Amino acid sequence: MTYLTRTLFLLSLFALAQFRLAIAQHDVIAHISASLPPGRPFQGQIDLSVTATDMNHQIFVVREIITIQTRGPLTLLYPEWEPGSHAPTASVAELAGLIIHANDQRIEWLRDPIQTHAFHIEVPAGTKTISVEFEFLALRSAALLRPGMIEVPWHRLLVYPANYSLKNLPVVARLTLPEGMHPFTSLDVAKTESHTFIFAPTTLDDLVDAPVYAGRYWLQRELGQNDGAPVRLDVLADRANQISVTQDEVKKLHDMITQTKLVFGPAPFHHYDAILTLSDVLSPGGGIEHTEEGENNLPADYFTNLPDQLMNRDLVVHEYVHAWNGRFRQPADLWSPNLNTPVRDSMLWVYEGQTEFWGRVLAARAELRTYQETLDRLAMDAALVANRKGRTWKTLADSNNDPLYMAGHPIAWRDWQRREDYYPEGVLLWLDMDARLQEISGGQRTLDDFAHLFFATHGAVGKISTYTFEDVCSALNAIIKDDWAARLRRHLESHYDNDAVAGLARAGWRLVYKDSPTETFRQDETESGVSNLDYSIGLQVRSDGTVRSVVWDGPAFIAGLAPGSRITAVNGQPFTFETIEHAVNLAQSSTLSLTFEVNNMVQTAVVDYHGGLRYPYLERIPDRIDRLTPLLAARK
Repeated sequence: MTYLTRTLFLLSLFALAQFRLAIAQHDVIAHISASLPPGRPFQGQIDLSVTATDMNHQIFVVREIITIQTRGPLTLLYPEWEPGSHAPTASVAELAGLIIHANDQRIEWLRDPIQTHAFHIEVPAGTKTISVEFEFLALRSAALLRPGMIEVPWHRLLVYPANYSLKNLPVVARLTLPEGMHPFTSLDVAKTESHTFIFAPTTLDDLVDAPVYAGRYWLQRELGQNDGAPVRLDVLADRANQISVTQDEVKKLHDMITQTKLVFGPAPFHHYDAILTLSDVLSPGGGIEHTEEGENNLPADYFTNLPDQLMNRDLVVHEYVHAWNGRFRQPADLWSPNLNTPVRDSMLWVYEGQTEFWGRVLAARAELRTYQETLDRLAMDAALVANRKGRTWKTLADSNNDPLYMAGHPIAWRDWQRREDYYPEGVLLWLDMDARLQEISGGQRTLDDFAHLFFATHGAVGKISTYTFEDVCSALNAIIKDDWAARLRRHLESHYDNDAVAGLARAGWRLVYKDSPTETFRQDETESGVSNLDYSIGLQVRSDGTVRSVVWDGPAFIAGLAPGSRITAVNGQPFTFETIEHAVNLAQSSTLSLTFEVNNMVQTAVVDYHGGLRYPYLERIPDRIDRLTPLLAARK
């Protein structure tokens, strides 16, 4: 056997082994999924006790008492799939110290070698309950336990019996907090014993959908009601001097609740808590949706420095809209009976994309952003979408799969690899659908009509209604007849930038570039700590010269720069934001030379660019009907 033949043979054996492993893993998952009768009852309950007091070590202590249904084999599952990330991002590596008792005797468990979030045990005869104890080691989980604030993610703090839907698993949860900590959650507190909060009986499905935030420094404000369902604003901060919410801001959030009701109709919840954490530790600018609460992690100075928060002004809106779009109405292939059954993300352009669209629109209608600030934010969306090089090989439809394989992995070439583009591209897609509705109805129909129909609860508070691509098209056709399937597929399957931004022209606007940034663009640069030259030489660079990102096949790319390179000099002058921006501006009539370090080597290259500084703006198209301005106007 030749070397080449032997190598090919070994590679074929390896491929076969990998295939068999994949089949085995699929069989385990399929077995668990197939054993989930929708109405299978669970006799008894799960008593869950969590102690969240060890801040020095960042350790949660968990104890569960689980009612046993029958003797014999039992599989306990530790959650793997997180609804907020649409991906298997919950790591079982942080579970430690797992010990199980039955009838006061310790019983051994066996981790499944394929589905490693599953633990198999043998339940002895005569066992009525088992006790489960473990620790969740949160040292690497975004500082969940801190002196001023605590986050309690229930889905990381429990195991549950396989072969049951979460909605059929009754649970009573207890949470012990340090003295002086006040909890905020959509769960009802039944009673308090010292520093332990005992929540009203619920289901495991509702429990994991209602994480707890607890803090020493907090305030709560009523924001209004949606057909009797109260909406509250819960603000927690790391320090007392960060708690400052003006009456004007409360009014704008109240107006947002009103405007949202006018679009979507009656609420799909009994009550809602918009939980805002003011902290520079908890990934500021990020949020997670839930049915009766929203997690909104905002910068520590959000309320004390509102003029500099233009990029964050629609976060609360986005998470609130998710109560309808994402929690009440869910894509059929994204719904799952538990947190260990794999899901699919094919409809994230609706789930996240349309929610992002409504975030932009409702923030404008409630004056959380001014009209001009909204145009400037939309210009940033449009510029990103219009310059996405990766579209030549990767469609928006494929980008919906990004959470399944990109979550937790750094992406070096953002515009070429494409990551979660269903957010900004979803804004442009749904802007196009709105403009088309206006166009063929003579301005009588808008996406408001679609949302009011498609997300109508019909009194089904606390329920879930799933949908498919065909359901979306049917709802659009119920508003006004058109070939909506073809229009949507053109967005989802196109390799051309013009298709992606077609809605702008239909709405009577176009993307242009000017030599100075809008205030919104400037604030985004400040938050990111970069000078954003994407639309000129094609890179973003940090204040120390380190290149954060490079546009694929752009001028900087061709000159040899890559993410991680460090620019040391511009036209022979030491690097600063000012020197590189000045040099780019002068590049229209002179050369642009960059000295940079890459792979431990120093290089100097002339960047072939002569266009000057370029920043995105929206501009009206003369003689075109303006369909964007009516969209952003408050409803009565």
